[in-house]
Amino acid sequence: MADNEERGIKLVQEAEAKQKSSKGFFSSLLGGSSKVEDAAELYVKAANAFKMAKKWAAAGEAFMNAGKLQLQLSSRHEAATHFVDAGNCYRKGDPNEAVNCLHKAIEIYTDMGRFTIAAKHHITIAEIYETELADMEKAIANYEKAGDYYKGEESNSSANKCLLKVAQFSAQLENYEKAIEIYEQVAISAMENSLLKYSAKDYFFRASVCHMCVDLVNAELAIPKYEEMFPAFADSRECKLVKTLLAACKEEEVDQFTDALKDYDSISRLDQWFTTMLLRVKKTLNAEGDLC
Repeated sequence: MADNEERGIKLVQEAEAKQKSSKGFFSSLLGGSSKVEDAAELYVKAANAFKMAKKWAAAGEAFMNAGKLQLQLSSRHEAATHFVDAGNCYRKGDPNEAVNCLHKAIEIYTDMGRFTIAAKHHITIAEIYETELADMEKAIANYEKAGDYYKGEESNSSANKCLLKVAQFSAQLENYEKAIEIYEQVAISAMENSLLKYSAKDYFFRASVCHMCVDLVNAELAIPKYEEMFPAFADSRECKLVKTLLAACKEEEVDQFTDALKDYDSISRLDQWFTTMLLRVKKTLNAEGDLC
């Protein structure tokens, strides 16, 4: 491992020397661009040596230097590839720098009209904000941007996956109206696709729970609308659960609320998102403790 690190340092020194020699007047007359190409190649070799040594910051820096040189050579695709490689390395220890590298790549891909690739990297940035930097608002912004790019490229399934992430985090941040709008939009989209039709039930369920977090009147008005839009929702366990929970809330029956959730959860496990949202609803009943 130490050998790889030493090799990486040596290759960086060679790359720097090659880069420096390409800047002279005579050198530019005698093929300076080939020396820049050589320097970029040496930086990539150095980066890979650092990767083997698990020196992620050094690998990231070397890939960044290679990318900058490729931009000098007007090799934009190669530059973007190196910026992505740099981002992947920095992600191991410096997520903020990883985000910076990926933004550089995205800028190139959008200029080239490669919006599907740009969307993919926006998702990576969103995941970094979601899991490593715990910044949900920036995660939402990047999932939205990815969704916009996918939609523009007619990749509606990928766009909807991004939108569902936006809805999930918006609800967690108590922006329920935004979450409801997205869940309804994706549910309607699913209803129009025979393969996805069944999943509409889940999206209407999530929208209903968001309505309950806003207020009970909101939810009571929404449920009949969803039943009319998608009759299969009316017959579902999810719809019956929401109606039972609404009745329990109106009567301020904490035990009835808890028992309904226990019955449902014994057959279909509620995920963490539902647990969080329904616990908020339960707290409006002045109840304490666990969800069920």
